[in-house]
Amino acid sequence: MAIKCSCEECDLKDLFFQNVSTYEMMSLCESRVEKVYKKGEYILEQGKFIEEFIYLKSGLVKLFVVADNEKEQILAFAKPFDFVSLLSVFSDKEYSYSVMAVEESVTCNIAINDVKRLIRENGKFSMGILEKMSQVSNNVIQESLAIRRRNLRGRVAYVLMHFSDDIYKSASFELPISRKEIAEYIGMTTENVIRALTEFRKDSVIKIFGKVIEIVDYDKLSQISEHG
Repeated sequence: MAIKCSCEECDLKDLFFQNVSTYEMMSLCESRVEKVYKKGEYILEQGKFIEEFIYLKSGLVKLFVVADNEKEQILAFAKPFDFVSLLSVFSDKEYSYSVMAVEESVTCNIAINDVKRLIRENGKFSMGILEKMSQVSNNVIQESLAIRRRNLRGRVAYVLMHFSDDIYKSASFELPISRKEIAEYIGMTTENVIRALTEFRKDSVIKIFGKVIEIVDYDKLSQISEHG
């Protein structure tokens, strides 16, 4: 019997199709819900009760925590086909971080109790979930280490290259986050980020047209990213 889900090319489909029965897959396809979020809307919120297993189908989101001083610390950015709820969805009853859309995004949501039932009953599915959790955690750790070992100019260059190479696959793109959010991501002040971007523009490494960034000298930006 043909299984019809609209996730034709995604890790979610691979994770479930490879490891669950046809009956289980049909049940999941019928019960899953797609949700659309505008830029600035919360997809999940720190401290809220965990009810869903959430997968990013399209768009771009930021994962962040709010400290006691009410300042945000951005942990990572997630792009399509990322599992945005995996960092805490099985470790606690409440989310330990927030996820917000930084551009219009669509998620695929499955009731967390349905996923937990599959984990209890299906060893192969459990291993698949563990692998995905490890990948998400490792990506966050590696990104954090990559940023922390760079100086200010290197950190800002790293962010620009990350959006160019990993997210938009283009030397010209509309930066979806503010200078303040870049600062929250790399652990610097907004003023330092603005100064670094201004220096890159004056040195003809990039061009800035409002929110649009065009990388003019990719090799130079790469050198700055690595060596400051």
